[in-house]
Amino acid sequence: MNLSLYTVTAFLIIDTDGHRVLAKYYHPKGHPNGESKKLTTLKEQRAFEKGLFQKTKKAGGASMTGDIILYDSHLAVYKHSLDLIFYIIGDPTENELMLNAALVAFTDAVHLLLRNQVEKRGVLENLDLVLLCLDETIDDGIIVETDSTTIASRVSRPKADTTEIVINEQTILSAYQTVKEKMQQRIGQL
Repeated sequence: MNLSLYTVTAFLIIDTDGHRVLAKYYHPKGHPNGESKKLTTLKEQRAFEKGLFQKTKKAGGASMTGDIILYDSHLAVYKHSLDLIFYIIGDPTENELMLNAALVAFTDAVHLLLRNQVEKRGVLENLDLVLLCLDETIDDGIIVETDSTTIASRVSRPKADTTEIVINEQTILSAYQTVKEKMQQRIGQL
């Protein structure tokens, strides 16, 4: 019996070498699995991630469309993207289509925000945006948004200050003239 609003147990990003890039585990109160011992310690989480990676890595050409598997009594929806694998983990009784919709919305929003540069380096350099994107998609284990453009619009960085310093040949020449005049004045004072 499922008592939740599409509850997510975990969200993971693992690189193609099997190393954790990002992991967020949810233990909502009132959910049948919210108080369980599974996946509460770092050791349990690492063991789960290692086994999950072994089951979902693809030798050769990785599928970019994503897939759904049942692993260690958890429903895992995952999607490959260059050198990363994105996962949403849920209870086996969860709606896999809703989990997949959330994963697709999240990855599409990240693609929009990172201008299609979704690889390990880009994700790590923009971890703040990725985490905000995740928070706009999943709140305390509950999927709150499945529209990628809405997620991306809520997360986008504010515009930087528009005052720009333009350095061109004229400003360099002006700076040189100023320094030259100051030096001549100092030499004249000696």
